[in-house]
Amino acid sequence: MARAYSFLPMTWFLGATIGPLIGGSLERPAEKFPAIFGNSSFFKEYPYFLPCAMSASYAAMCWFVVALFLKETTKAQVSPMEYFLGRLRKSQAHSRTSPGVTEDGAIVDSRENPLSFRELLVTPVLVAAGSAASFAILDISTRTLLPVYLATPMEVGGLGLDPPIIGIILAAMGMSAGVLQLLLFAPLYNYLGGKTLFLTTTSLFLPIAALFPITNRIGQDKGLNSLVWFLVGLQILLFVFTSFALGVTLIYVNSAAPNRASIGATNGLTQILISVVRAIGPSAVNSAFALGIQKHVMGGHLAYWVMAGMAAISLAVVSALPKRPSNI
Repeated sequence: MARAYSFLPMTWFLGATIGPLIGGSLERPAEKFPAIFGNSSFFKEYPYFLPCAMSASYAAMCWFVVALFLKETTKAQVSPMEYFLGRLRKSQAHSRTSPGVTEDGAIVDSRENPLSFRELLVTPVLVAAGSAASFAILDISTRTLLPVYLATPMEVGGLGLDPPIIGIILAAMGMSAGVLQLLLFAPLYNYLGGKTLFLTTTSLFLPIAALFPITNRIGQDKGLNSLVWFLVGLQILLFVFTSFALGVTLIYVNSAAPNRASIGATNGLTQILISVVRAIGPSAVNSAFALGIQKHVMGGHLAYWVMAGMAAISLAVVSALPKRPSNI
């Protein structure tokens, strides 16, 4: 099972590798590619439009591919209103007595019917979804703070690196996460167990947060020397290892579903929570970063204390998970 789930995050890590390279190589095209964009006042006024347009075009292309070529996997059994109010249609009130077969030949045991939204709000589902959301807010907060920190001038709290170098660092981080996920996730999961692996990787966000001010302080005193680059590499490596928690969350969320027919709804509820925290995390931690620098709150380290607080809350939530997930 762990081996299978180690492949699921690979598309995320592929995007985390390609995306920073696009951003780092295509920003300020009028300066980098004067033969093509040098005479364009538009690209001079909007130097980051090109990488953003590339990313937006890819997202639009994916939307059309899904809309035109992917087939729906199931038919709606209840209306949205019925689902959220917990009302099942009469045709769904009684279970069928035998499994059914889909058009693709897959056997579906319809003796277990999907539960309503209210029936999903049980402790195992909420703990698993909350754990996934607590990791998501830490992950997205670190991913959004790291490039801001790397680009911020050293004298005010960052490292003052150029965008192409930042793009290479972030791309290396994404590539390393994908490779280590394939090589190490399954053995570590089988050896440590899901909960222990989740707690261990989540706790790594504490030293990750501490390395931000430590590296900056050394950089201010000694410049961008080998020790600074070692600490940057160590921080990236620790963050790469936190990605193992992603596979663990997928396993726990699917195993927490009350029945097999509700696995999709359980994942949907989890994605709602993850989407909410992914909207909150970046604005919260980057606002704390700016406020800490401008007002010198907590010595300019407010964002890192916010991250540490998020990590502590996440560890508390993850502690409520069962030692091992039930069979899916």
